[in-house]
Amino acid sequence: MQAQLETLGALERRLSFSVPRDRINQEVSARLKRVAKTARVDGFRPGKAPMSIVSQQYGFRVQEEVMGETVERSFGEAVQEQKLSVAGYPRFEPKEGATGEGDFEFVATFEVYPDVVVGSLDGVEIEKPVLDVSDAEIDKTLDILRRQRTRYERVERAAADEDRVIIDFKGTIDGEPFEGGSSDNYAFLLGKGQMLPEFEAGIRGMKEDEAKNVEVNFPADYHGKDVAGKTAVFAITLKNVAQSILPEVNAEFAKSLGIEDGDIAKMRAEVKSNLEREVRFRLKARAKESVMSALIDSTPLELPKSLVGLEIGRLAESAQADLKQRGIDPKLVPFSPQMFEAQARRRVHLGLVLAEVVKSNGLEAKPEQVKAIIEDLAQNYEDPADVVGWYYEQRERLAGPESMALEDNVVAFVQSKGKTVEKTVTFEELMGQQQQA
Repeated sequence: MQAQLETLGALERRLSFSVPRDRINQEVSARLKRVAKTARVDGFRPGKAPMSIVSQQYGFRVQEEVMGETVERSFGEAVQEQKLSVAGYPRFEPKEGATGEGDFEFVATFEVYPDVVVGSLDGVEIEKPVLDVSDAEIDKTLDILRRQRTRYERVERAAADEDRVIIDFKGTIDGEPFEGGSSDNYAFLLGKGQMLPEFEAGIRGMKEDEAKNVEVNFPADYHGKDVAGKTAVFAITLKNVAQSILPEVNAEFAKSLGIEDGDIAKMRAEVKSNLEREVRFRLKARAKESVMSALIDSTPLELPKSLVGLEIGRLAESAQADLKQRGIDPKLVPFSPQMFEAQARRRVHLGLVLAEVVKSNGLEAKPEQVKAIIEDLAQNYEDPADVVGWYYEQRERLAGPESMALEDNVVAFVQSKGKTVEKTVTFEELMGQQQQA
């Protein structure tokens, strides 16, 4: 089969090729004969309708199927002959100016993968974050665990920061109520920034059953566009003030964390073990991020638009699924491709570079590495042996651990080439928002 290749851009190609009309006609005829054996046509027993009627009823659909399959197969053969690596999906169109006689002529427009040449990593600084888990980190973690078990006790005094308050409020702008501006029995923690500063300042110092009006200026960039930049007056009634009571670090507290005999030393050892595992995981993630950034910076690439587009679609679907899982209707949150483009481009870029680094340096995951990762992951569960067994029950379940092992190999390889610079990070910096009460 003859095919003509044109270069339209750095990665865009156009391939003109033909599909023999005889091949199409023969395949259509063969399929219609198979269809005729079971075809149900009004007025005839199944499989007994004349071919002319079967062709009239099923011919167009069969021809479309055969044409589509043949075009894709012919395109694949042409691509192999031309030794092309196609990125994304090609766009097929009839060739412009075709006479309609002789063979069918088509044009496929598509992109190819770029040639990836990984840049030099010699001397490139690779940041490696470090953090040792000390008694101070254990104490901070225990404090967080205590705050998660906070109980609230009603008090007869003025509301202060750290108190839980329950209020009724009704807001108006220019004397008119507005959507979302009113609520009854609304509870929140004072001084935690859960409400606008002026709103909280108005409640601070109020006592139970006290009522007052509080003026609040909504910021110009407030997420609620209907009220952004406007001034509202809230009629607030304070119904309850409760102070926070944190549990003591004692035997009962230890038992609540799963230490059956309530031994404090065992509890601290357990917390330290879990914390060291989490810190190790996060340090690896930080180090990996530094390595991946170095790979991207060292290897500029022209990215196939089709692959970026596919990745944008995947990210958008993932974001919508996350919203659904949290009970939010995705239709209420406007999505645009631009929101995901930067992340999508980075993912595609990184995927192309990683594939080349792994292939060129033999960094594929080894079975013993995968097993070690699975065993480490299993330590987060009550019965690690069951978790390990679950992974090995089905081959596809190993994909995640294999990917992690492969990334570990790439990180070690890049660190060996570059200049690793250790950077001490704080506990709060490493753990981030998840460690805040």
